[in-house]
Amino acid sequence: MREKFFTTRNITVAAVMTAISFVLYMFAKFPLPMFFPPFLDIQFSEMPAMLTGFMMGPIWGSLIIVFKCLLKLPFTSTAGVGELGDLLMGIAYVLPASLIYKRNRTKSGALIALAVGTACQIVIALVVNGVMLIPFYAKAYGWEAVVGMLTNLFPNISKSSFYRFYLPLSVLPFNLLRLSVCSVVTFFVYKHLHKLINRMFAPRTKRNDSNAQTASEELAASVEHNSVAADCDSNIQAATEALAASAASVSVSDSLHKED
Repeated sequence: MREKFFTTRNITVAAVMTAISFVLYMFAKFPLPMFFPPFLDIQFSEMPAMLTGFMMGPIWGSLIIVFKCLLKLPFTSTAGVGELGDLLMGIAYVLPASLIYKRNRTKSGALIALAVGTACQIVIALVVNGVMLIPFYAKAYGWEAVVGMLTNLFPNISKSSFYRFYLPLSVLPFNLLRLSVCSVVTFFVYKHLHKLINRMFAPRTKRNDSNAQTASEELAASVEHNSVAADCDSNIQAATEALAASAASVSVSDSLHKED
């Protein structure tokens, strides 16, 4: 039977994962100016989406990316261009990985899925930065300002050589670093998180059956214990009676000897 898409479990998990992803996207981020341009912030907001995609399928995983970016729109400083770029890159990471893992739910399948997702996002990140993001920033702030933000890292950079420095030496290693962290955490956390959620949303009938079985086993153990105790008491009573009878017999025998 085909599982329902909009279930209480799916909606609840998606809401929690969206909230976590949004917090990571908005607040839990930091630059590494000694390695990358200052406007590139290390953040791991794709990780909850990837976990969701592994647990609930590629559609739910992609929706987490969409919801995260929509929640960020009211706080945008790039007229939505930055959020659109993050949306495309996030889906490029989560969607192919979730599709692959859905067909091959093994450890090797998970490793292949995460590697393919990482490669897809890096390719899309190179395209999005080269075609959409950098042209937008250059138009909004001017090429001199954009180039000037990279002169500390690349002293010989210029407008004509900007993409030759920025894309392979900043965008590629930047995304490889943060996506590797997301992938490693997903690989080691996914199974444990999935089991926890399944226990939390287990049907009540199964819980009741389990409780009833446990109670039945405890009752059987109690009855057996009482039976053993009763047998022990019976044996002790029989031994006591036999001992009393023996003592009485010895007493009668002694009396007869005295009379003789």
